[in-house]
Amino acid sequence: MEAAVQTWDAITSRRNVRAFSLQPVSAEHLDRILEAARRTPSSRNTQPWDFVLVTDRAQLTELATVWVGAGHVAASAATIALVISADAEHARRAQFDLGQATMSIMLAAADLGIGSCHAGVGDQDAARRLLGLPEDRECAFLISLGYPAGRPLTPITNPDRRPFADVVHRGSW
Repeated sequence: MEAAVQTWDAITSRRNVRAFSLQPVSAEHLDRILEAARRTPSSRNTQPWDFVLVTDRAQLTELATVWVGAGHVAASAATIALVISADAEHARRAQFDLGQATMSIMLAAADLGIGSCHAGVGDQDAARRLLGLPEDRECAFLISLGYPAGRPLTPITNPDRRPFADVVHRGSW
């Protein structure tokens, strides 16, 4: 399968998308995004995650209630739940790895023209019930996916970011 855009275009096009069109995302594209997640490097190759893909509209609507800022999940074509051990020490060590997996998912999606947005999870009991998770697991994050409503992903020329010279320090502060 040929990539839709180059890596730099995926990086410069990626933005949080919370409004999605009704167009479904193909199983092939979802599998490619999940493969990017699976291949993500992790500390000592522990691979501390599992991924639960949700595409059922009723389940997405319910899943959107597990965090105050997760409303975009309800309108997504699909959402990926990043699942980790509920053990506090394991969860703490997994945070950096989860960040890498999140960005792998988001960049793979952007490469295909698919928008994404992340959300936390406040109600673990509801997430565990909705996702069918065992008691020793919890949902760390949700990543909604879908084609952007309104404007497609294209490279952003002037991002709303602090100036390069203000955030990049060479050799010392």
